[in-house]
Amino acid sequence: MSLLTTQEIMEIIPHRQPFLLIDTIEELEPGVRAVGKKCVSYNEPYFAGHFPGEPVMPGVLQIEALAQVGAVAILSQPEFKGRTAYFAAINSAKFKNKVVPGDVLRLETEIIKIKGPIGIGAAKAYVDDKLVVQAELTFAIGK
Repeated sequence: MSLLTTQEIMEIIPHRQPFLLIDTIEELEPGVRAVGKKCVSYNEPYFAGHFPGEPVMPGVLQIEALAQVGAVAILSQPEFKGRTAYFAAINSAKFKNKVVPGDVLRLETEIIKIKGPIGIGAAKAYVDDKLVVQAELTFAIGK
Protein backbone atom coordinates (compact mmCIF):
# COMPACT_ATOMS: atom_id res chain seq x y z
CA MET A 1 0.00 0.00 0.00
CA SER A 2 1.40 3.39 -0.96
CA LEU A 3 1.70 6.37 1.31
CA LEU A 4 1.70 8.86 -1.59
CA THR A 5 0.28 8.36 -5.07
CA THR A 6 1.65 9.85 -8.27
CA GLN A 7 -0.78 12.77 -7.97
CA GLU A 8 0.30 13.47 -4.38
CA ILE A 9 3.97 13.25 -5.36
CA MET A 10 3.36 15.92 -8.03
CA GLU A 11 2.06 18.22 -5.28
CA ILE A 12 5.52 18.04 -3.66
CA ILE A 13 7.95 17.95 -6.59
CA PRO A 14 7.59 19.74 -9.94
CA HIS A 15 8.37 16.72 -12.17
CA ARG A 16 5.75 15.62 -14.70
CA GLN A 17 5.43 12.86 -17.29
CA PRO A 18 7.43 11.71 -19.08
CA PHE A 19 10.10 12.69 -16.57
CA LEU A 20 8.39 11.74 -13.32
CA LEU A 21 10.30 8.54 -12.57
CA ILE A 22 8.59 7.38 -9.37
CA ASP A 23 5.16 5.80 -9.14
CA THR A 24 4.54 5.84 -5.39
CA ILE A 25 6.11 6.78 -2.10
CA GLU A 26 5.87 3.86 0.31
CA GLU A 27 7.53 5.46 3.36
CA LEU A 28 8.19 9.10 4.23
CA GLU A 29 9.88 10.84 7.12
CA PRO A 30 10.07 14.49 5.99
CA GLY A 31 13.64 15.75 6.03
CA VAL A 32 14.94 12.29 7.00
CA ARG A 33 14.18 9.65 4.36
CA ALA A 34 11.79 8.39 1.73
CA VAL A 35 11.23 5.07 0.01
CA GLY A 36 9.63 5.03 -3.41
CA LYS A 37 8.70 2.56 -6.10
CA LYS A 38 9.10 2.61 -9.87
CA CYS A 39 7.51 -0.13 -11.96
CA VAL A 40 9.73 -0.34 -15.03
CA SER A 41 7.49 -0.90 -18.05
CA TYR A 42 8.26 -2.02 -21.59
CA ASN A 43 6.40 1.15 -22.63
CA GLU A 44 9.06 3.52 -21.27
CA PRO A 45 10.06 5.73 -24.25
CA TYR A 46 13.82 5.35 -23.72
CA PHE A 47 13.71 1.57 -24.30
CA ALA A 48 13.23 2.15 -28.06
CA GLY A 49 16.87 3.22 -28.29
CA HIS A 50 18.51 1.89 -25.10
CA PHE A 51 19.16 -0.75 -26.36
CA PRO A 52 17.23 -2.24 -29.32
CA GLY A 53 16.91 -5.96 -28.67
CA GLU A 54 18.22 -5.63 -25.09
CA PRO A 55 16.26 -2.93 -23.24
CA VAL A 56 18.10 -1.56 -20.19
CA MET A 57 17.02 1.39 -18.02
CA PRO A 58 19.74 4.05 -18.37
CA GLY A 59 21.84 4.50 -15.24
CA VAL A 60 21.33 8.26 -15.31
CA LEU A 61 17.56 7.70 -15.07
CA GLN A 62 18.05 5.35 -12.13
CA ILE A 63 20.00 8.13 -10.39
CA GLU A 64 17.30 10.65 -11.33
CA ALA A 65 14.61 8.38 -9.82
CA LEU A 66 16.60 8.20 -6.58
CA ALA A 67 17.00 11.98 -6.62
CA GLN A 68 13.26 12.45 -7.06
CA VAL A 69 12.65 10.29 -3.99
CA GLY A 70 15.21 12.39 -2.09
CA ALA A 71 13.50 15.56 -3.31
CA VAL A 72 10.21 14.29 -1.89
CA ALA A 73 11.94 13.74 1.48
CA ILE A 74 13.47 17.23 1.50
CA LEU A 75 10.59 19.19 -0.03
CA SER A 76 8.05 17.57 2.32
CA GLN A 77 9.36 19.84 5.06
CA PRO A 78 7.16 22.89 5.61
CA GLU A 79 10.04 25.35 5.12
CA PHE A 80 10.69 23.98 1.61
CA LYS A 81 7.07 23.68 0.43
CA GLY A 82 6.66 24.82 -3.18
CA ARG A 83 10.39 24.91 -3.89
CA THR A 84 12.55 22.85 -6.25
CA ALA A 85 15.48 20.57 -5.42
CA TYR A 86 18.25 20.71 -8.04
CA PHE A 87 21.25 18.42 -8.43
CA ALA A 88 24.43 19.96 -7.04
CA ALA A 89 26.57 16.79 -7.15
CA ILE A 90 26.50 13.06 -7.75
CA ASN A 91 29.27 11.20 -5.94
CA SER A 92 30.37 7.58 -5.66
CA ALA A 93 27.75 6.25 -8.09
CA LYS A 94 28.03 2.50 -8.57
CA PHE A 95 25.87 0.40 -10.84
CA LYS A 96 25.69 -3.21 -9.69
CA ASN A 97 23.08 -4.84 -11.95
CA LYS A 98 20.95 -4.05 -14.99
CA VAL A 99 17.39 -2.76 -14.63
CA VAL A 100 15.10 -4.14 -17.32
CA PRO A 101 11.41 -3.99 -18.26
CA GLY A 102 9.29 -5.79 -15.70
CA ASP A 103 11.55 -4.89 -12.77
CA VAL A 104 10.16 -3.03 -9.77
CA LEU A 105 12.71 -0.58 -8.38
CA ARG A 106 12.62 0.10 -4.65
CA LEU A 107 14.23 3.53 -4.31
CA GLU A 108 15.59 4.55 -0.91
CA THR A 109 17.11 7.94 -0.18
CA GLU A 110 18.18 8.92 3.33
CA ILE A 111 19.00 12.58 3.94
CA ILE A 112 22.28 12.49 5.83
CA LYS A 113 22.91 16.23 6.03
CA ILE A 114 21.00 19.47 5.52
CA LYS A 115 22.69 22.82 5.96
CA GLY A 116 20.71 25.81 4.79
CA PRO A 117 19.58 25.19 1.20
CA ILE A 118 21.95 22.23 0.65
CA GLY A 119 21.11 18.60 1.39
CA ILE A 120 23.04 15.38 0.95
CA GLY A 121 21.36 12.02 0.49
CA ALA A 122 22.61 8.45 0.63
CA ALA A 123 20.67 6.70 -2.12
CA LYS A 124 20.22 3.02 -2.98
CA ALA A 125 17.93 1.20 -5.39
CA TYR A 126 16.99 -2.45 -5.31
CA VAL A 127 15.21 -4.96 -7.53
CA ASP A 128 13.78 -7.55 -5.17
CA ASP A 129 16.50 -7.54 -2.49
CA LYS A 130 19.36 -7.10 -4.95
CA LEU A 131 21.22 -3.77 -4.91
CA VAL A 132 21.30 -2.30 -8.43
CA VAL A 133 22.66 1.22 -7.86
CA GLN A 134 23.96 3.40 -5.07
CA ALA A 135 25.21 6.99 -4.91
CA GLU A 136 25.61 10.05 -2.73
CA LEU A 137 23.41 12.86 -4.06
CA THR A 138 23.75 16.55 -3.22
CA PHE A 139 20.69 18.77 -3.59
CA ALA A 140 20.46 22.55 -3.81
CA ILE A 141 17.07 23.89 -2.78
CA GLY A 142 16.00 26.65 -5.15
CA LYS A 143 13.07 29.03 -5.10
